[in-house]
Amino acid sequence: MIPAHLTPMVKLEIVVDDTDISTVSRMLESQGATGWTALPGLSGFGHHGRHQGRLLFNDKGGQTLLMAVVPPTVAEPIVAGIQELLANRPGVMFVSETFVSRPAYFGAVASATD
Repeated sequence: MIPAHLTPMVKLEIVVDDTDISTVSRMLESQGATGWTALPGLSGFGHHGRHQGRLLFNDKGGQTLLMAVVPPTVAEPIVAGIQELLANRPGVMFVSETFVSRPAYFGAVASATD
C-alpha cells in the first residue's frame, strides 16, 4: 500500500570504513543521488566482534553510515556498485522501500498519487 500523497523511493543505508567514504559518495553522486547524509563514528557488534567509534587521537579509522534516498531507477546501479565495493571491503548495505513527501528533493517527479 502506498501512503496517500507520498512518492515511493528507495532508501540506501551503507556502513563503510572511513577510508571508503569518498568512493561511496562519488558513486552516489555520479549515479544521480541528489544528496546523502553521513553519520560518522559508529559503534557496534558484528561478524568481526565489537567495534567502537573512532576515538580522539587513536590510530584506527572509524566507520560511517551513509544514507541516501533515490528513485528506484537510480538505486539499481548504486546497489550494484556498492555490492562490488563491499565484496572485498568491510561494511554492509541495507536497501529498503520508503516514501517521501517532497519527491523533487530526491530527483523524482511526483507520483500519480500526489
